[in-house]
Amino acid sequence: MSPAPATHPASAQQRRAFWLKHLHQWHWVSAAACLVGMILFSLTGFTLNHASWISAKPAVKVATAQLPAELLQRLHDSGGTQVGSAAGNARELPLDVARWLARNLSVRAQPGKTEWSDDEIYLSLPRPGGDAWLTIDLAEGRITHEVTDRGFISYLNDLHKGRNTGAAWSLFIDVFAGAALIFAVTGLFLLKLHAAQRSATWPMVGLGLALPLLLAILFIH
Repeated sequence: MSPAPATHPASAQQRRAFWLKHLHQWHWVSAAACLVGMILFSLTGFTLNHASWISAKPAVKVATAQLPAELLQRLHDSGGTQVGSAAGNARELPLDVARWLARNLSVRAQPGKTEWSDDEIYLSLPRPGGDAWLTIDLAEGRITHEVTDRGFISYLNDLHKGRNTGAAWSLFIDVFAGAALIFAVTGLFLLKLHAAQRSATWPMVGLGLALPLLLAILFIH
């Protein structure tokens, strides 16, 4: 049997050049896509880890309004639309009432966040960086709307956690996580291709793995 032909040096160089080109392309594209997100999540990771260092005094604003008589009657006539088969007191507001609240108080009544009782309607209005709620007195139509703002840092921290941020931000986090994963994996393959010329490559990668692992084993109980 004749020995297998040796791999031509030019062929190996061409394969290396091919992978370098494509890995660099995916690496810089994913880096560009997740750059701002990485800065945001890095900064908010620090502020979350040192929340006691950052003082914030919540600002509370209370506004009142009067629901028009015809809309109040609409509430009494409709009784709300129940959300789901086992939603209890959670119901949806009539569409015209929800539109009036959005137009006059910038309040979006989300399904499942509106609780009805015999004398009032309560809307839970969670938001990043604070909280809010609204009540409608079913006897007189008086509306009370309270908004609590815990500041810009708290807002960014809630973006980091995805707390009360809605479906669009949740989708952004998923896309960002995918881009960051591509950035990291392509970076790992680029390290492999350049490791022969950089002797510290794998010791540094090993340190990046061993350090958090040892900290978790020794200090987290």
